[in-house]
Amino acid sequence: TAKQIISVHNGCQITCLAFNPENQSVFLSGGFSSTVKAWDTRNSQIVNEYNAGIQQTLDILFLPGGKEFLTSTDAVSRDSADRTIIAWDFQTSAKISNQIFHERYTIPCLTIHPKESFFLAQTNGNYMVLFSTQRPYRMNKRKRYEGHKVEGYAVGCEFSPDGTLIATGSADGTVCFYNYLNSKLVYTLPAHKQACTNVSFHPVHPSILATCDWSGEIKVWQ
Repeated sequence: TAKQIISVHNGCQITCLAFNPENQSVFLSGGFSSTVKAWDTRNSQIVNEYNAGIQQTLDILFLPGGKEFLTSTDAVSRDSADRTIIAWDFQTSAKISNQIFHERYTIPCLTIHPKESFFLAQTNGNYMVLFSTQRPYRMNKRKRYEGHKVEGYAVGCEFSPDGTLIATGSADGTVCFYNYLNSKLVYTLPAHKQACTNVSFHPVHPSILATCDWSGEIKVWQ
């Protein structure tokens, strides 16, 4: 119907949202604030808050089951990327871990594998890495997906619906496709004149891909 259902006032600029996969009435919001908030769409009320003690939340990702979620932040310490990725207990708002990623780069995007127990992190070091969705969320040091450019942009990435490919935008305007299993770059699509900031596969027709760039231009490819 295209009618607005709810409107909430977050108190800061919102840059990321995530619905709970087990309860679609509840979503998380994060942005230019030290706090991530959980909202109930049925009454537009805050049901929980998660204080990370940082300046900005870059992305939010629920893990399977909806009991835990991850946030990526702009916090990088001198010795390691302390708090760059934080794992949270959704119900209690307790931090499960803030020692997941130990390389000195921020992470603008997190995405989960559709079939296997892994999530992917896009880094500002111009590469993507895999982590287990199971505690203690270990990084796979044998797989690194590199060949695209991030260069400070909030570049998005996504798995294909069958999990065999990874698509990512790039600061040079291209879309890069990687083989999930061997981490090799298999194809580069010259998509935009400006930085390509996000990609998304069609959930039913996996041969269709949507892309967007820094200027706001959106394209659909087949």
